[in-house]
Amino acid sequence: MNLRGQNILVTGASKGIGFAIADYLLKEGANVAVHYHSGKEAADSLVATYGTKRAIALQADLEQPEDVTALFISALEFLGNVHSVVLNAGVFLPHTTNQTTADWFAIWKRTLAINLDSVGLMTKLALDHFKEIGGGRFIYIGSRAAFRGETEEYLGYAASKGGLTSLARSVARSFGKQNIKALVIAPGFTKTAMAEEFIKTHGEAKVLNELSLNELTTVQDIAPLVGFICTGAMDHATGTTIDVNAGSYIH
Repeated sequence: MNLRGQNILVTGASKGIGFAIADYLLKEGANVAVHYHSGKEAADSLVATYGTKRAIALQADLEQPEDVTALFISALEFLGNVHSVVLNAGVFLPHTTNQTTADWFAIWKRTLAINLDSVGLMTKLALDHFKEIGGGRFIYIGSRAAFRGETEEYLGYAASKGGLTSLARSVARSFGKQNIKALVIAPGFTKTAMAEEFIKTHGEAKVLNELSLNELTTVQDIAPLVGFICTGAMDHATGTTIDVNAGSYIH
């Protein structure tokens, strides 16, 4: 998969799915702006592996709109232009309805600020750029929760991913004539640190029982798909959601 000459921004790239995506894109020859919030060491490790001419680690707190804008500007300064944006960053914060309304709503607001508001702002910034350079690609990392719902302690997460999915489809529909494409990858439970709290609470057996396959999805099941989209080979699937969830919808 030849991605030489492709300039890509990946958010939430210091761990889990995002790290695997950034690593894969760099391995296949892309130049990558590696966003992180707190995982500086991991982000820096990608730069050390692939070199400062092809990778840069950029810190940003996506809960802060000014950080989102600064992140895109910094990525643009390093890359020269951006061909694809992988919107992966997100949080999976429990907020049971047994909490007080104030505590519950505080987590709701934080979840949507990071998972959806920052994505909307980054989308606007990238749309402006893509219009200038004649096109580009958005790859939104969504969730099966947008389609089948989530457990009661993750209402904010499910709502944020539902909004992300609708945003991606709207971008695909509205800007296709300007050579701007948007696709969603919707993982199910994936072996990452973010899913560990759920597994600790509910047990891995509960998760596996929802699947058609015998093992959880891994980050290596997702990263090559992002690379394939970045090649342009799936441009005519714009607006599509690709489910990567070990068959949990059909189980």
